[in-house]
Amino acid sequence: MRLQGIKVGWGVTGSHCTLDRVFEAVKSLREEEGAELVPIFSPSVSRSVNRFGDPVKWKNLAVGLSGRTVIETIKEAEPIGPKRLLDIMVIAPCSGNTLAKLANGIVDSPVLMAAKAHLRNDRPVVIAISTNDGLGLNAKNLGLLLNSKNIYWVPFGQDDPKGKQNSLVAKVDLLGDTIYEALNKTQIQPILIEY
Repeated sequence: MRLQGIKVGWGVTGSHCTLDRVFEAVKSLREEEGAELVPIFSPSVSRSVNRFGDPVKWKNLAVGLSGRTVIETIKEAEPIGPKRLLDIMVIAPCSGNTLAKLANGIVDSPVLMAAKAHLRNDRPVVIAISTNDGLGLNAKNLGLLLNSKNIYWVPFGQDDPKGKQNSLVAKVDLLGDTIYEALNKTQIQPILIEY
């Protein structure tokens, strides 16, 4: 249990099509790795009903995995920095919208507030990207964050190079390994993989 006693802030953003896979990966963080989870939802996940599920489903799953209520407001997320509440922050899945805002210092959601508050303490943030735009307009934001201190990446690749050339998705079954390396200030390699 490599993550026993490690407090993992788990930011969930609106890449709804990957939520099932991410929740399975996070379940193994808790059950197999021993991590303590602090779930933090973006408004998109907290409020959007869509073909992948409704907010009540995701909140209930997160509470069941973590044993904690979900942080859903910027005000609830703000103390994460000053009180040093986390050992590591994970954004999984990280949508293109969240990626762009993080790269440009925009803090308008609980997940972004948690990440910013955590980064100011010189602590690691792990990103599990999931966006249809990673090699499109968002490529510049990806580049900025790839070169940013304390940002670590779950290895990712193109999930459908012929059908969606700009789409990037993290291999979330490497989430535990990525977190373990990031806690030691090391980026798991390779970052770019065949998905």
